[in-house]
Amino acid sequence: MRRLLPPVLLLLLLSGQALLHALHPPAAMLGAAGRPLGLGLILLGMAGLAASRLAFKRSDSEIMTFGQPRNLVTSGLFRFSRNPMYLSMLLLLLGATALVDLWCALLAPILFFAAANWWYIPFEEQAASTAFGDAYGAYRRRVRRWL
Repeated sequence: MRRLLPPVLLLLLLSGQALLHALHPPAAMLGAAGRPLGLGLILLGMAGLAASRLAFKRSDSEIMTFGQPRNLVTSGLFRFSRNPMYLSMLLLLLGATALVDLWCALLAPILFFAAANWWYIPFEEQAASTAFGDAYGAYRRRVRRWL
């Protein structure tokens, strides 16, 4: 799974949701609220990804999940969440789930959350702890993993 980068997993899961949408009529679990809710979550997720990417660029930090961390990013959305990029990707998947409007589409955000929470994030936390030591420990005590 080390080679399965988070954006690739995101695209695979979104593709699965698109296929599900194409093959099955909506079940109307959300009804009329599904479309605006889905679009809102997708826009929020895209904005979060853009803002997080900009914070990484400004601090000249390594954005690749399995790369060597260069600088600890604690500004912008990283003041509220240690993982705003994963949170934003999760929001995108939840938005797509609302648009697909099928209960089984919830599998995509659940799978992404599991991969992020129990594989990607622990790897990154270990790398950050090794690279930044006490500074990362203090940041970790101050800011929650998700929200």
